[in-house]
Amino acid sequence: MAAIPNMTRLSHAVRSAPVAAAFPAEPLYATWQQALKDAVRDPLLLASLLDLPDRWGTDALRAAETFPLFAPKSYIARMQKGNPRDPLLRQVLPVSAELTPTPGFSPDPVGDAEASLLPGLLHKYDGRVLMVTTGACAVHCRYCFRREFPYSEIPPGADAWDPALARIRSDKSIREVILSGGDPLTLVDSQLRILAERLADIPHLRRIRIHTRLPVVLPQRVTDELLGWLRGSRLTPIVVIHANHAAELVGSAASAIARLVDAGIPLLNQSVLLRGVNDTVPDLVQLSERLLDLRVIPYYLHLLDRVRGAAHFEVPTATGIRLIESLRRQLPGYAVPRLVREISGQPHKIPLA
Repeated sequence: MAAIPNMTRLSHAVRSAPVAAAFPAEPLYATWQQALKDAVRDPLLLASLLDLPDRWGTDALRAAETFPLFAPKSYIARMQKGNPRDPLLRQVLPVSAELTPTPGFSPDPVGDAEASLLPGLLHKYDGRVLMVTTGACAVHCRYCFRREFPYSEIPPGADAWDPALARIRSDKSIREVILSGGDPLTLVDSQLRILAERLADIPHLRRIRIHTRLPVVLPQRVTDELLGWLRGSRLTPIVVIHANHAAELVGSAASAIARLVDAGIPLLNQSVLLRGVNDTVPDLVQLSERLLDLRVIPYYLHLLDRVRGAAHFEVPTATGIRLIESLRRQLPGYAVPRLVREISGQPHKIPLA
């Protein structure tokens, strides 16, 4: 089905926010699966859609051979045409710098392999485990710390999770299960509902946490069925979204987030501090203010996980600390995310500011 241009209707609160004053029409799809299928995979097409010179697409082709481009058109619609430095474009456009070897950058910077109990089941921190439910995602962020994760080894379907569920059941210290990926919301709701029901049958579990970028990059994914199984579980649902810039949080993304919040689901946001994307005080202030407009709590601001191919995004630790100090002068305390770094083998994320 071809995409039909459409301007999403927004509530007065969303329209009144400065970052939402104007944005291009977003494509409309009958289902989120169609939106996912219509994502852009060709750097030359991306350059064409954004009125960029062909050289931007040509330069991206080689880097895309290692880690493919993948970006939904609803996300691309929020990018500024003709601007190769657009902060949303910078997050998804392959660049030649990814191919430059950099000391200290590795395929597994956060120790996923070391924390693996079983294929797809990671146990890093007391009281919670993480299930890598799928390798699929609705966008390929160029800084992704799992861009080289061995997704082929994870369980391929609901029945294949039996060993992981048995391991969780056997450890009564586990109170929370985190669904991650890839992105767990690329799975259909019938699969996720079954998994949530099986987790809810484990008496000592109390919460199910979903880490997802889809409400931001593919807002059509927030469906009645998704809200139904999240609200219907015995387990307390918590959704952690991932937005790095206020320009991501307009149009249908704002509407999707509102649906989650209106359903009574706690929403937190994680960001990554990225050079050329959000490494200024105005960018971070605007992001926190926008999240609060949408009733989302700014949770973490991560220093870059030093994954191979992402060194060009790194912001020095001292700069991150200065940025947070400036945010504290300009924002209420609840609007300031915690600056953290994840270090392989440590029992928690390391707070820096």
